[in-house]
Amino acid sequence: MTNYPEMDHTALDEQEKIVQHIESLAALMDSQFKLPGTSINLGLDSIVGLIPGVGDTASLGVSGYIFMQAARLNPPKRKMFRMGFNIFLDWLIGLIPIIGDIFDVGWKANNRNAKMMREFHDKRKRSKPINVSPSDPQNPI
Repeated sequence: MTNYPEMDHTALDEQEKIVQHIESLAALMDSQFKLPGTSINLGLDSIVGLIPGVGDTASLGVSGYIFMQAARLNPPKRKMFRMGFNIFLDWLIGLIPIIGDIFDVGWKANNRNAKMMREFHDKRKRSKPINVSPSDPQNPI
């Protein structure tokens, strides 16, 4: 017997949808667009962040939404803390004119958090126990 919580395929499929939603929103916020003539990717966070004070705070709302979606996956508290720290640092340094805008382009807190949730979800899928009991009607063994 394993110590893993039982998860059916429906639950894993639903969690996969949440992770995909997090990834697409994170890409939009952090890396959707390419700066012409460079290899630098930007997102709405970097663009909206150019508006002093207001832009970074507006982006904070979207990052908070991503955080809440990630919480639905029930990751360890340590991961949630790291995600919160990534968001806080992005917001705090983003408030500093020019320096914050440059930091935003490189830090990409939403992409970091999406990657963390992808890795967490994929690890959970790999460790999902498979019931191979001969009495299981779903299993022809």
